Amino acid sequence: MTVHDTPLLRPLMRWLALVVLAFTGWRCEGRPPQNAKFVVIAAPHTSNWDFLYTLCMAFIYRLRPRIMMKSSWFFWPMGPLMRWLGAIPVDRSRSHNVVAQSVAAFARYEDLVLVVPPAGTRKRVMRWKTGFYHIAHGARVPIALGFLDYGRKVGGFGPALEPTGDIEADMRRIRRFYDPVAGKYPLQQNAPAPVVQLP
Repeated sequence: MTVHDTPLLRPLMRWLALVVLAFTGWRCEGRPPQNAKFVVIAAPHTSNWDFLYTLCMAFIYRLRPRIMMKSSWFFWPMGPLMRWLGAIPVDRSRSHNVVAQSVAAFARYEDLVLVVPPAGTRKRVMRWKTGFYHIAHGARVPIALGFLDYGRKVGGFGPALEPTGDIEADMRRIRRFYDPVAGKYPLQQNAPAPVVQLP
């Protein structure tokens, strides 16, 4: 059970999330896929504030998001806390191993919403990491285009994308969606490049 499943906390946290968004002038836009399993792109990621707004959106949309974290974080007493917050331990010693473990997690869980920040950092990067794409393609689940647009103070979901296996064509579609989306610090963000690196 995670914080998003806790019966007494869930309605309270959703109410608090609505208050936070109303107080800060933010609003939600779009809808997540109706599928029980999908990968969410978390972009652009340029600020620690992204976590707060993403968490609020998750409660408002009544999602139960999961994120992969280094297995080294799962020591006592941090392990139970990390799992309660929705983290799944992975061995990140090799990037391909993370993809394989993530695909295996989709097979293991009856429902799974996996949040992946493809930049991998708040700093500017030359290209997005493409692990999120390979996870979705390998698990045969859609990719939800999650976004936080600080220019409009809007967060939520764009259209879902079913990965075709033609990564360059699919990444061009993803780029067209994210091009107008502004992070908190636009100079630190990077849109996905049509020609991409391996995960």
